Amino acid sequence: MPKVKTKKSAAKRFKITKTGKAKHQRAFGGHLATGKAGKRKRFLKKADVVSAAHAYQMRRMLPTSGCK
Repeated sequence: MPKVKTKKSAAKRFKITKTGKAKHQRAFGGHLATGKAGKRKRFLKKADVVSAAHAYQMRRMLPTSGCK
């Protein structure tokens, strides 16, 4: 049986919460901030939880993390 390995690119982008859900940073917040409203920029700072539709993919990429 081969070793179970973690996708390192996913491990750098996602963190697992205590309840086993995956958190990620929102897209479109990295640059070109002058064209965005302040309310939108504050919203983009906050982390978001990965949708239930992608939970299976997260379990495949992060097998040892305990992701639900």
